[in-house]
Amino acid sequence: MKQFSSILLAASSLLWALPALPADRPHYGGTLRVELREPPKSLDPATLTATGPESLSRMVFETLVILDSQGRPQPLLASSWQAEPGNQRWRLVVRGGVFFSDGTPLDASAVVASLRNSNPEWKALPAGDTVIIETEISDPDLPAELALARHSMVRRGNGSLIGTGPFVIAQSNAGQRLTLKANDQYWAGRPFVDLIDVEFGKNDRDQMMALDLGKADVVEVAPENIRRAQAENRVVVTSPPSELMALVFTSDPQSDDEIHARNALAWSIDTAALNNVVLQGGGEPTAALLPTWHSGYGFVFANSSVKGAHPPQPAQKKSQRWTLSLDTSDPGARVIAQRLSLNARDAGITLDVNSSASGDLRLVPIPLVSSDPHVALMELARVFQLPLPKFTNASVAELYEAEKSLLQAHRVIPLLHLRTAVALRSIVHGFSMSPDAIWHLENVWLAAEKP
Repeated sequence: MKQFSSILLAASSLLWALPALPADRPHYGGTLRVELREPPKSLDPATLTATGPESLSRMVFETLVILDSQGRPQPLLASSWQAEPGNQRWRLVVRGGVFFSDGTPLDASAVVASLRNSNPEWKALPAGDTVIIETEISDPDLPAELALARHSMVRRGNGSLIGTGPFVIAQSNAGQRLTLKANDQYWAGRPFVDLIDVEFGKNDRDQMMALDLGKADVVEVAPENIRRAQAENRVVVTSPPSELMALVFTSDPQSDDEIHARNALAWSIDTAALNNVVLQGGGEPTAALLPTWHSGYGFVFANSSVKGAHPPQPAQKKSQRWTLSLDTSDPGARVIAQRLSLNARDAGITLDVNSSASGDLRLVPIPLVSSDPHVALMELARVFQLPLPKFTNASVAELYEAEKSLLQAHRVIPLLHLRTAVALRSIVHGFSMSPDAIWHLENVWLAAEKP
């Protein structure tokens, strides 16, 4: 499965990176100006919930392990690791010569302190330049788990958060503006730009206007606007489908009738129309939790957008009425909810749409936070508040059975896998985006403005 995924990723790698033009050479200096829709509640890795803010957090805080473009663990703050037989006890060697931005060296004790905060279930111990991690059960995917943003190395004290990354927080203004400053002592070499200036709360139209006027260098492109941005010959970088749009029920079904009703709702939804009409081809219809590029088998699950491709559900004894909650400030989500309500009527189901957090089900976008499919599936289970899958190996068979089990809980109805995209000014070089939609800004440099 991972070999299959690697082939798909390698074949489309040009979508993820924007190489510098041969005539230009990287140079230091300048401010990279970024505009985003949603401000993060915090850059603390423990509280991250959105892709854009996670990319910014990773510029300040680093993990022991990083995943490459094919989802394989590679050394970052850990120079190597080794599992003992049974995969319950791991030894990781801490990279030497790394310092937090306040000058404190990163040693095994600092790593253990950070890991105990991010995952109290692990038993972490320092041993010279080595960290020992013991888990309650076999965990063959622990290196990939260590690549999750929440396991970043953070030095906490006096209300401050200190990292080892290429940038440090220079200024933060109540979710309106964030300024990151280049870390001159960064262990892997100083980044090219001096500052990253981020402005939050900008809608899609304002972001694109700022880009056109030369007031922003990097802006978000909503899935429904990707095709238009490309047609307008903008410099657009896209990820593979990296976000799951789904209907998530807030409780387990209480009866067979309710299971039938949930199945009927799933089969009634025309996800092809949602993608082609509402999102203008910015995603992929799905009945799976993981996209095919991720798992290698996503197409195996029945696609509810193909009418007549499923057996009829048993007739319901009475009509069903549910409250559907969503972020009403998102115009795209409102349109999708309207379409869902129309589809649901065909199944005798009424969806009352509102912004309450206490609805029967929620329309939510869920980032796939890891390009390792086993870890990504475990993180989705956390979001759905379902039992975490337990893997003993990296086989596709185990992954498939785990995903099928989560779907059979009838707590989630997958709708679409959405792409993440950004538009860049032509002066921006070296920008890249990993398959899990994380921006890499450490190698970005700015060309001189052309008259």
